[in-house]
Amino acid sequence: MRYIRGKFYNSLEYSVLELKLPKETMKSPLAMEVVLTALHNTADGGLVARLWKGEYRPYYSLELVSIEGQVKFFIWTESRRKGGVMSALYSQFPGIEIHEGEDYTKGIHYDAKTMKIWAAEFVFSEKNPALPIKTYVDYGLDKDPKEEFKVDPLSAYIEHLSSVPLNQQNWLQILIRAHKREKRKPGHIFAKYDPYKEAGEELVNELMGRDAKTRLPNTETKEGRFVPIKTSTIEDEVLKAVQRSFSKLPFDVGIRTIYMAPRDQFNTPFGIGGNISGMKQFTTPHLNGLKPNGDKWVHQLGEPWHDYRDIRRNKLSKGVLEAYKLRSYFYPPHQAEPIVMNAEELATIFHFPGSVAASPGLARVPSKKAEAPANLPI
Repeated sequence: MRYIRGKFYNSLEYSVLELKLPKETMKSPLAMEVVLTALHNTADGGLVARLWKGEYRPYYSLELVSIEGQVKFFIWTESRRKGGVMSALYSQFPGIEIHEGEDYTKGIHYDAKTMKIWAAEFVFSEKNPALPIKTYVDYGLDKDPKEEFKVDPLSAYIEHLSSVPLNQQNWLQILIRAHKREKRKPGHIFAKYDPYKEAGEELVNELMGRDAKTRLPNTETKEGRFVPIKTSTIEDEVLKAVQRSFSKLPFDVGIRTIYMAPRDQFNTPFGIGGNISGMKQFTTPHLNGLKPNGDKWVHQLGEPWHDYRDIRRNKLSKGVLEAYKLRSYFYPPHQAEPIVMNAEELATIFHFPGSVAASPGLARVPSKKAEAPANLPI
């Protein structure tokens, strides 16, 4: 399977689409949620195509990049699917400009003598995958408030990217594919189950105090009548958030970030702290959040005897840069366990901010486009 999937991957052509934001973005992140919903595709070509040709579900990479302080939005996709991506974007953002260019990662090669890399993959801070992160709905952006009253959680991270100094780069990569039931059930050959959905159902039943099978309240009064249990305000908020989360289309998600700089300019508090604090904008204490996965690319190799001549660190740095360039996450050679997020959560992390994000490094289309008037003389 690894061989035929690799062969299928190499047989395709890929495009990197640069998205230039409109001069004025008045729409809420709901518009980006509609775009992402259009990319939800669970088709994998069927049994023969999957096992014989190596076909797999289409996946995309949403990328927010800072190159020496210039903040840019990109979407990486198969070239045969770029038309659908562009149509979805134009339908929601008429003033956007989309340009296909050379992959910005091709010119970067790891040199252990001159550069230093820090990288991380973000996972949920809570064990229960059914708990959602703090979304734009929780920030009130679904109501389209006036620009001066908006509180955009992405603004802080964009401000961090905009302040990246010369000769330094900071990349954020969000790989997505449609989520579906595909985990093999223990003790069965063909039966499959969805741990994400089951975790959500168990949590809802627990909060509502009802039996999982009968869906009836599991407490009763002295008269023998079933009554629902009383819940606290926080439990009510959790219940509403989980139920709203499961009403949206789910995606398998891998979030990866890289900060790179010359060895003599590497700034640990800025590069590492800025990326971690930027993701904390999506955290709610009683729900979920995002944190670096310390078991993958982040290692405490502070003392000299922990890593002789930086052998391990250099190997990890080279590996994560290769994984980013290949956009490899769901399949080998750099396969990892994805988290599950819905379209609303993804639109919170990746959307076009309004004028509330006034960072100088965030490039926008300089003028607003409009159609020619209909009464022009011939």
